[in-house]
Amino acid sequence: ETAYGEPISERLKRQSTNTQTCTTPRDGRDGLGGPPGPQGLAGVPGTPGTPGSDGQPGTKGDRGSDGPPGSQGPPGLNGGGVTYIRWGKTTCPNIHGTSLVYDGYTAGTHYTESGGGANIICLPKVPQYHDEANAANTGDSELHGAEYQIWGDRYLRGHHDRNVPCAVCEVSTRSKHLMIPALYDCPTGWTEECDGWLVAERKLNNHKGRITYSCIDKNPDVLPGLYGNEDGVLLQPVEAVCNGIPCPPYDDHKDLSCVVCTK
Repeated sequence: ETAYGEPISERLKRQSTNTQTCTTPRDGRDGLGGPPGPQGLAGVPGTPGTPGSDGQPGTKGDRGSDGPPGSQGPPGLNGGGVTYIRWGKTTCPNIHGTSLVYDGYTAGTHYTESGGGANIICLPKVPQYHDEANAANTGDSELHGAEYQIWGDRYLRGHHDRNVPCAVCEVSTRSKHLMIPALYDCPTGWTEECDGWLVAERKLNNHKGRITYSCIDKNPDVLPGLYGNEDGVLLQPVEAVCNGIPCPPYDDHKDLSCVVCTK
């Protein structure tokens, strides 16, 4: 028998062969996956991306512990300052921060006068007079030069009747000034400017004048050319009397010391 001009047996045989070919793997694509291959080479870096926007601020943290204190800085300039008078000298001490303003003559009220000032002052060497000053004034308060009055066997006996110089000193790095009687060393924390002898007016009935206690330098100078025992302001060493002052430690036969201190 034939179908469409082909023997049926041949046609059936051909169809059987085609069915087997469709179910048989053809080129390995339908097999199981193989093991992973080796890693490839790294690629070239890409271009940087654009920066992202800022995030929200975080919460405030706790305060840290205090650090150790720093070292003290150097003294400031022109932060105060003080002036004082160095009696018996034409110069100021060679101390850091201390400089001379001017030097001159120690002057005050005559020892026989009850009027006038109660202190001694440092007159500049060259005065300045106002144009209106009247040269005909008489009977006014008077200033006299000061002399050392050193009686007996004392340390400054060679200065007797010699006139007393003075120097006005400025201290730019310290702001406190103190004159201490009966000591020649400054307290701890203070700077010694100078030390010397405590002086005041002589104790005599005809000495009506009063002056403040002052500290004359231990090794004082004299004004050259002024030596005539003219007596004006008379500066004499001071002794402590054992009357309300304990002796010892005070001694009523010794001249008292003094010291000028700044801080």
